[in-house]
Amino acid sequence: MDLTSDCSRCFGLCCTALPFQRSSDFAFDKRPDTPCQHLDAGFACSIHLTLRADGMTGCTVFECFGAGQHVSQVTYGGVSWRDEPGTASEMFAVFARVRDLHELLVLLDEAAALVPDPDVDGLRERVASLAAADPAGVLAVDPFALRDEVGPVLERVSRQVRGTGADLRHADLAGTDLRDRVLRDADLRGALLVGADLRAVVLTRADLLGADLRGADVAGADLSAALFLTQPQANAARGSAATRLPARLNRPGHWV
Repeated sequence: MDLTSDCSRCFGLCCTALPFQRSSDFAFDKRPDTPCQHLDAGFACSIHLTLRADGMTGCTVFECFGAGQHVSQVTYGGVSWRDEPGTASEMFAVFARVRDLHELLVLLDEAAALVPDPDVDGLRERVASLAAADPAGVLAVDPFALRDEVGPVLERVSRQVRGTGADLRHADLAGTDLRDRVLRDADLRGALLVGADLRAVVLTRADLLGADLRGADVAGADLSAALFLTQPQANAARGSAATRLPARLNRPGHWV
């Protein structure tokens, strides 16, 4: 199962299904289940190369984890919501749910690679089966209950890998200069790191599950062995050519 977005095989689902409000991340308001004004006839973004300059930073942060092309090409067999308008609302709801499931799969894949654990393998197989179900099966999934089940498994793996480290879970570190802090092996789950200064900081085995990295300066930081860092988190941060990322992540195009 491909867990990385491929917009060329998607029906512009993120550009249609998801709402957003005018803010520093978006230049205008968009209602849910409504095509973005920049979505063209071929389901491509007409301002893709200038999104950030055009005030659409939020679009450059988003990642569907491969849900877009899976729902477009597998769940709905390559028949778009434009071709079959009656499927539109269902397709958009399925996309949102599959995206949640694919994100869990990304995390479970990482956990399985870190520590051999039959519980992780079994849970991963079940989540993959749910993501591959027909629309009714996908929409029957309770994503909150599933996250409650996955969370403790990921935490157990994290503890096994990290050992002891600073406990900064859910800490408010927004705007904080952390360059002199020892964050190797730290528990930074759910930490607020908006605008934090993490330049050249070593985050080896630091658990970043759910950490808010919007605008965090990670220039020169070593994130190559950070735990549960996802693509949207990297996309939201400010990095440089010297920033080290896990091999599973793509270097954001706006990092200069």
